This record gives sequence, structure tokens and C-alpha cells, in this order.
Amino acid sequence: MLGKIEEIIDNSVIINLNININEQPNLVNLHIIFEDDSNRKVVAEIANVNQTKMIANIVGEISNGYFVPGSSTKPSFKSNIRLISAEELALLFGEQQLKFGYTNFGTSNVYEGYKINVKINDFFNSHFSIIGNSGAGKSCTVASIIQKLYTETSTPPINSSLFFFDAYGEYTNAFSALHQKNPAINYKTYTTNTIDPDTEILTIPPWLLDVDDLALLLDATSPSQLPIIEKSLKLVPILTGSGENVLKRKNDIIARALQDILLSGNESTKIRDQVIGVLTKFNTPTLSLESQIVQPGYTRTLNQCLYVDKTGKMQEMELVVEFIRGYILETQTDVDVNEINPFYNLVDLEMAMEFALISEGVLKSDKVFDTANVILVRLHTLATGDNRHYFTYPEYITREEYIEHLIWDSRVNAKAQIINFNINYIDDRLAKNITKILSRMIFLKASVTTPRGSRAYHIIIEEAHRYVQKQDTDIEVLGYNIFERISKEGRKYGIFLALITQRPSELSDTCVSQCMNFVILRTLHPHDLDYIESMVPNISSEIVLQLKNLKPGNCIAFGTAFKVPTVMYIDLPNPEPLSNNVDLEKVWYNNNNMLNQNSVQQIMNNQIQTNNVQNMMQPLPVQQPQMTSTEQIQGAISPGKNLELQQLPTDNVVTPYANQ
Repeated sequence: MLGKIEEIIDNSVIINLNININEQPNLVNLHIIFEDDSNRKVVAEIANVNQTKMIANIVGEISNGYFVPGSSTKPSFKSNIRLISAEELALLFGEQQLKFGYTNFGTSNVYEGYKINVKINDFFNSHFSIIGNSGAGKSCTVASIIQKLYTETSTPPINSSLFFFDAYGEYTNAFSALHQKNPAINYKTYTTNTIDPDTEILTIPPWLLDVDDLALLLDATSPSQLPIIEKSLKLVPILTGSGENVLKRKNDIIARALQDILLSGNESTKIRDQVIGVLTKFNTPTLSLESQIVQPGYTRTLNQCLYVDKTGKMQEMELVVEFIRGYILETQTDVDVNEINPFYNLVDLEMAMEFALISEGVLKSDKVFDTANVILVRLHTLATGDNRHYFTYPEYITREEYIEHLIWDSRVNAKAQIINFNINYIDDRLAKNITKILSRMIFLKASVTTPRGSRAYHIIIEEAHRYVQKQDTDIEVLGYNIFERISKEGRKYGIFLALITQRPSELSDTCVSQCMNFVILRTLHPHDLDYIESMVPNISSEIVLQLKNLKPGNCIAFGTAFKVPTVMYIDLPNPEPLSNNVDLEKVWYNNNNMLNQNSVQQIMNNQIQTNNVQNMMQPLPVQQPQMTSTEQIQGAISPGKNLELQQLPTDNVVTPYANQ
């Protein structure tokens, strides 16, 4: 018997010792049992010890052979006090024999050699977070947990689907060998490196992007911009289709915009310039500047009828208005499904947005122009810039088929359990949006899977503070944030979030509050420590103090999968992820590295000399003023701007992506 209870204050029990503490091993963090003549045993963890007294914090009770965590039950003053037995310890930390439905996480720091085996359903059947400073061992912890999940049992979870968003491309080294260890386990990776890809490039079919996805990609800042995106998405499969009704719909949109210009009451020269600008940018084989207006005795083109005389009047205004009205549909023409083209690219979408803008009367309102045109400019940048590669898909595919394609490993013709998206080669903004778009697609698939919850998807986000942010504009623009929605609704659909971060205070409070399990490594920042103490359930100030002094690879884990806060060290994964620090002794003092630098410098010097000689031999270029596509767009729909644009071809309005 260790001693007698002197005082109970809240959750702490003060014990007068009747043992010689100098003859005992270190008792701090060991567990003790308070037992009396009842059937229950109160369990506490030793927090502090001196020569005469001990303070222990209550963590739960053992009743009828089960451990129940919590501090509601207090021991009686007549209790006998002793150290926990091996059989009782198994009730707290799990049995040592690894059996079906369990996986090993690590080894206890308190009880030497004691394996921490965790029930898979308790840990992976909820959202979880792995937190720790840079260098504390987060990547190795994640890799070790996943490797053990798939390799340390004869029945690995072959139907699992883990989607890694790999911020640094470091996990391939840790997971690529899983197939050799167990042929039933497959690892598939995508890259964002379009210059020298070592694997399949991550691409998303543009026709799978809906209003919310495009709002993210185009940095929409106001809900008022969403209708333009929505109308563009409705128009693009029609405008890229072919058929008589498609042509009528195009003509109707253009004619309505032209009618608004003609009847605006502006000066004739301004009206002429706007009409020419619109028809230069938007035209069809039957409605263009070269369309013929037939009158008794003569025929003229529409362009000729726009002539403004010396008095500043357009003499044929009524004739032009009547001609344009002939293309306006009194009732909307339904486009047959066979005339619609669901397979389109970003350039097609840009063209549809241009039509959507003029159909929404952007020419009549500078405010609408300023709000909507910025979206069009961003779409043009996306469609023509380097990032277009990530939205270029070779064949038509549905969302269901696309998700299944992500999971299927064609190399072995089998399902992949781990799918890695290496987003290291794109900027944070695009990486954040792609992560949201793919996560939303997975969520939508999970939400319609029948029977509900029959499949499980885990979204594991490295450097989650970049993407699952506290300060985000999604809710203001879209009305929701996809990660917060997954955190609140995902469990019932079988979709779970795993947040790996070094800055938990920057994460969404909603997402953190929905995490049921936490593995926390060394954390030093005071804001993060305060955040952990205030946001994470069942954590005490004593545990927070321990977080500052943990060695790399050591952690404190708690949550539904851990009956008591558990201090343990994580075994190093084999192989490890590529997350090691730079070895400055090798980098700074390696003579071979210096030789390589000298060689590179010599090559650069030779290249500079070659360029200088070539430049001296070349004549000076004559710079020609050019108008970008964005300027053409603004010129075509900006009131009162004189344009001299070449007529665009009208015999090939639709250019399907498959033919480009």
C-alpha cells in the first residue's frame, strides 16, 4: 500500500506516502488503483511526487472488467492504494497481442516495452489530427502508422481508400514499396510537375467543375459573381454543340445584346462602335458584320448599314433594328440532347462566359462589367496559362468514373488503397483550390453511395494549415467551406478528414472541434499551445506542459481510440518519407559539391558569351503593338471605345477539345 488519501481537490488526489520514495523507481506518469470493498476501482495517473506526498489525477474507473474513462467518480478515503497490475494495464492501453481489428501505433514511454495497440474502428472511424512543430516527426509518424496498418497484419484493409494531399512530395518513398511487401496493397501517385513528370500528371476534367469549383478557381469574391458562372456552365455544352437549335440560341443571345445597344439612346458613333465590337468578337455563320440585308432593288452588308453620316446620324437605324430583331426568339428553343456537347475545355468555357456576359446586359452597366469582367479575365488567364495543364483531360468521363479512375491502378489492374497527390509544384493558392475541388468530388460521391456508408474515404492533408484555414472566404461567397462540411457531415457518409499540421491555431475551429483523436508531437509556439488546451477535449495543463519537452518521434495521443492520454514513441517507418533536414556538414564542406557548382558556373558563363554573340548578329526587332485577348474582350464590351479588329472566322465557331 502506497499511502493514505489526505485530500481530494476536484480531479486531484493528494496522498501521504508510507513508503521510502528513495527505494522506488520513478513513479511519475505511472497509474495507481484506489480500491475499497465496492466492485469498482478508481484509476489515477501520478503527476507529482516528493519525499512525503504524491499528487495523482483521476483518469477513470474499472468496473465489471471494463475501464471507463472520466473523472466523475472519486475514491473513498478508506481506499487501499497500489500500483496498477499488468491485467488492469491492458484495460487501459490494449492487449499486447495484436489481433484482427487492431493496429500498433508505438511503444509506451512510461511502461518499458509496452506496445500501444489501437482499435482501428476507434481511430480511423472519425476525423483526427496529427500536430507538431517542424522536425518533431509528423511525417514519420504518419508514415509509420500507415505502414503498420497495411503490413503488420495478415488481413490488411484492402478496401480502404486513403487520399493523400502531399505538400512536399515526400510520402512516395515511404509507401511505394508496400506492394512488394503485400501484393494486395497498391500505391498510386499523381504529380503536378509538368516539366519533368516522374508519374501521371494530376488533371481534372473541366466539365466536372461546377459553379462552386469555378468560383474557387477564379477567386470569386462576391455571391453576385456566381450567376455569371452558373449561366456560363449552362451555355457551354450548348454553344460547343452543333445543330440548328444551337445556332438559333447563339443568334438570340447576340441579337438581344445588339438590340440593347441600338436602342440605348447613345450617340450614333458610339452605337456603331459597340455593335462592331460585339460582332467582331461574337458572331455566327448567319449573324455577323457581313450578314446581308436585302431590300427591294439592292443588297448591303450589316456593316455597310452601320454608316454614320456627317451629321452624326445612322440613317439605316430602323432597318438595322428590324434586321436584328429577326434573330430574337419569342420563345426559348429547346436544344436536343444530341446537339449538346458535354465534352469541352477551358477555352470553350471562356467563350461561353463571354456570351453569358453580353446576355446579362454587361454592356448597359459599368457596375456589372466591373464585377463580372474580372472573372472572365481570370478564366482567360487560367485557360491560356501554365495551369491549364491541370484541367486538360483527353476523353469524356463522368464524375463517378473519374473518382473510380483515381482509385484504380492500371499498372497492376487492381484497386489502389493509397492515392497520393503530389501538389509540391504549384503555388499555394492553386494547391488549396485543387485540394478543395477533389475533396468536394469525393464528398459528393460518398454522399450518393448506396447503401450509405458502404465505402470509406480518408482525406489526409499535409500542412493542413495552408488549406483548412480559419480565415477563409468560402462561407461568404459559397455559403459553406467544404472541409467544415466534411468535418460535420462526413462521418455518416464514410468520409473522414486527417489534418497534419504544425500550426493548429491557424486551422478552422470547426474542423478541429470535430476531430475525435489527436496525436500531438513537440509543440512550442505559445499560441498553438493555448489553442490546443482550449480546443482539444480532455486535455489538461499538465499535458500541455509536456508537449514542449517531447523528443522527436515522441507524442501524446488521446481521444476516442485512447482510453487515457498516452505518452509513447513512434517507431521509425521503413522506408522513411523524404522529410529529413539538410545535412550542412555535407552541403557546406563537400569538395565534390564545390566542383559541381564550378561546373555549373562555367556552363552559365559559356551560355552568356554565346547569347552575346548571337545578339550582335541579329537585327534589332521592330516592335508591333499587339492587343491581348483580354483587351479584345474589354474592347468588345466596353461602351464608347473605337476598335479596329479583324473579323474572326465564322465557319468554325465550335472547336471541340478532342480535335485540338
